Amino acid sequence: MTANKKLLMLPGDGIGPEVSAVVSRVIDWFAKRRQVSFDVSDGLVGGASYDKHGTPLTDETLADAMTADAVLFGAIGGPKWDTIDFSLRPERALLKLRKEMGLFANLRPAVVFPALADASSLKPELVSGLDLMIVRELTGGIYFGEPRGIEDLGWGERRGFNTLEYTTKEIRRVGRVAFELARKRGNRVCSVDKSNVLESTLLWREEMTKLGEKEFPDVELSHMLADNAAMQLVRDPKQFDVMVTTNMFGDILSDCAAMLTGSLGMLPSASLGAEENGRIPALYEPVHGSAPDIAGKDMANPVAMLSSFSMMLRYSFDLQEDADLIDNAISALLSSGLRTADIMQEGKAKVSTSVLTDAMIRELDKQAA
Repeated sequence: MTANKKLLMLPGDGIGPEVSAVVSRVIDWFAKRRQVSFDVSDGLVGGASYDKHGTPLTDETLADAMTADAVLFGAIGGPKWDTIDFSLRPERALLKLRKEMGLFANLRPAVVFPALADASSLKPELVSGLDLMIVRELTGGIYFGEPRGIEDLGWGERRGFNTLEYTTKEIRRVGRVAFELARKRGNRVCSVDKSNVLESTLLWREEMTKLGEKEFPDVELSHMLADNAAMQLVRDPKQFDVMVTTNMFGDILSDCAAMLTGSLGMLPSASLGAEENGRIPALYEPVHGSAPDIAGKDMANPVAMLSSFSMMLRYSFDLQEDADLIDNAISALLSSGLRTADIMQEGKAKVSTSVLTDAMIRELDKQAA
């Protein structure tokens, strides 16, 4: 039995509790069949926390997140809370968790399962076998730079302004995440910037180059301008292994890459912080939203949550074989023709969340046999 690690589960709102319950069953399976166990606790977050405590994130839940080895997050928000004060909206909980935990690197994979290659808006031959990782800087750049605001210039004129800035430290720490990931994958990093017109991203390119030469000479590093990168993602996405880029460019390019897979709702993500005393703060969450229209109807697709759990096993706990079990089981289920409503295709079998979960457990038994 591996040493227990502290795992905090925050199911949240909408379909969050349903897909989190699927992962709980898989965690139980790992404890029984793989001798992999976690000290699991859970807490309220988002609208669920607001309804009970009057705040989307209590100090106690934040403290639990700060001391956990990993946080597995479901989904938050919904129209029920659209009219409350902005500072108390469910989404503020996630932003506060990212800030307080220091989660500066967002990992967004775009993987095309063979059974879903036809679901992409691109030709199957362009996306079949795609396995791309985008690393987005999450706590700096134009989204957080100061000064920022809107000012009245008089005479009916106003001016909006934001500051795009990065420091050497901010660039190098997210760069290290990308290089380390590449070493576990295809050993290639493409750094994306707009160094031809923006001095802040010229610094980005220079610092990425220095970092690669000094600390990661074994990893192939290339550079690409952001506009070209967007074009290349839809022209030849399989040319990329790991892409690393700024907050704003990462926001745009990761959503573009996500749709190459055919379904934004199928995708996981991870947000990582800096290592301290041998521990790396980490939060894992599916990309999909809370989908309140289907909450409680046994219709939710749990694949993104299961894949987020797989990322947790891989990146927080270095349990590569166990992560592979999850990924292979998901691929096998999709190949068998099982589909939840959101990814239903002609000739396939539409199933509920609970039926797909039962099938997942049976498939894990097969994979582990």
